[in-house]
Amino acid sequence: MKQFVRVAPSKNVYQVIEEPYPHILIESKKELHGWYPGKRECSAERMLINPYNGCSNNCFCCYANALPGYFQLFRKKKIVTVAKDFDRVVAKQLDSISVASCGYLSPVTEPFQKVNDVYKLSEKIINVFIDRNIPIEFITKSKVKDEVIDYLKSQRHSFCQFSFFTHKEELRQALMDDGATVDELFSQIEKFAKNGIFVVARVDPIIPYLTDSKESLKLIVKRAIDSGASHIVASCMDIPLKIYDDIINHLKIFGGRLVYDIKKLYKERFGNYLHAKIDYRKNIFDFLRNLCDKLNISFALCMEYELVDGKVVGLNSEFMSSKNCEGINIPIYVRKGNKFEPACDCNGACLYCKDAKCGIEDLAMGKSEATKKAFTLPDYRRWSKNR
Repeated sequence: MKQFVRVAPSKNVYQVIEEPYPHILIESKKELHGWYPGKRECSAERMLINPYNGCSNNCFCCYANALPGYFQLFRKKKIVTVAKDFDRVVAKQLDSISVASCGYLSPVTEPFQKVNDVYKLSEKIINVFIDRNIPIEFITKSKVKDEVIDYLKSQRHSFCQFSFFTHKEELRQALMDDGATVDELFSQIEKFAKNGIFVVARVDPIIPYLTDSKESLKLIVKRAIDSGASHIVASCMDIPLKIYDDIINHLKIFGGRLVYDIKKLYKERFGNYLHAKIDYRKNIFDFLRNLCDKLNISFALCMEYELVDGKVVGLNSEFMSSKNCEGINIPIYVRKGNKFEPACDCNGACLYCKDAKCGIEDLAMGKSEATKKAFTLPDYRRWSKNR
């Protein structure tokens, strides 16, 4: 029997396609854009690309479940939304600009989840970028097809990130529904690294009192390095207030004591998120930074903050050992004929830039104390006209 859903606030009704995972197909004209305004720790500018809303990996603490629109369709009914032919939409947008930053696939939901086996939007979008010689990165907890290696290794600045909950496979399975096994993730790091591709290993997120032992963290970092990773990123689990009950209810499978400890620890609120107490987080990050220093690998945090004199301050200034939070320096690219090339030899850390070597003054965000807006496709078009 066919199933249909209506997604608020629109009046559109969509048929649910059951295989390989329940999903709907939508026409989408959403545009490439940069990091959202407000708190920002991401040092390099990126063009964000999300071909899917919702994720069959279904990590229990995923912040995307707190986002509106199609994300709520997944949260409530476990139905993924697929942006039909989104690679063509992205290609058309890239062909309308002459200035580009590195593409980021996909900062919100898993790019290589089950439905991607059918639609292959992630591979197609990667190819769209590489064909124009624009760098692109992805972040994943899933298995990646070998063809992606061939794409990435042909473009100088493209790279990848593999993300770990834990080094224990049984525990990983209790924290998410699908995705690559622990051994498969480390094997993929090795495979990409052997092909000359820069690889980031993420301990992301760390779950307090569950995946946070120093022995466990050390095992992940050391095995990632042995597999070929060139940079380590870490973060501690945040709890969006909208899905607080969902997260707590899931953690009950590990016992009442863990739930009690988590509730006691998560007392710091920044906006609509709860964070673990700062002393706890700093202790974890200090251990990881010192460990990475000893093992001669760079380290950074992802979206970690503290409150100083009433002001939200990023922790990377204290713990990051690289120029950019992702460990790789990627300049802004500009069009030269049908292809793009680096605009200059800068390190790509736009958040701290003060001299705009690339020639785009807006990107010299170090000239002001805070980034007040997200860059959008019209910004890239405006920069393109002014070149």
